[in-house]
Amino acid sequence: MSIYTRTGDQGETDLLGGARVPKDALRPEVCGTLDELNALLGLARSYPLSESVQSLAGQLQSDLFRVGAEVTAADPGALAAARIGPADVAALERAIDRCEAQLPPLRSFILPGGSQPAGVMHLARAVCRRAERRLVTLARNDPAAVSADLLAYVNRLSDLLFVLARTVTSQGGSHDTPANRAVSS
Repeated sequence: MSIYTRTGDQGETDLLGGARVPKDALRPEVCGTLDELNALLGLARSYPLSESVQSLAGQLQSDLFRVGAEVTAADPGALAAARIGPADVAALERAIDRCEAQLPPLRSFILPGGSQPAGVMHLARAVCRRAERRLVTLARNDPAAVSADLLAYVNRLSDLLFVLARTVTSQGGSHDTPANRAVSS
């Protein structure tokens, strides 16, 4: 099988289930942003990270394929077994709690960075927030396309990516850099 099909040469793509839509429609837009996020997690995993962070990031990459499938399914109900649900949201919350328990409490906003892998995690968080915004737009335009669990999952995922960036910073022997909230004139 060839990687190219020529079926998208006129600016359309297939949804799961066969419906054709413009490549700039909301569903492909959300999926493209999720793909960026997945690639950033892959980049983060190319750095030497702790086994727990590597494993969690790998699980998140796999989960993002489920999220993408749900978004691109012409009938999301047909994917019942693979849909994101409350257990997936709860798993993210447990991961956040585990990571936060190892970190000093936040007392101010922090600057993204800390190290290259932490910076990639911060960038992944920002891309996740964009995916969430696009998902909200899709939900507003097509409520049947986006479950409440899917919205909660992506929202919680960005929280987890923020905590993972802090974890990577801490595990690398560095500290979060507080944002200077004062503006000089």
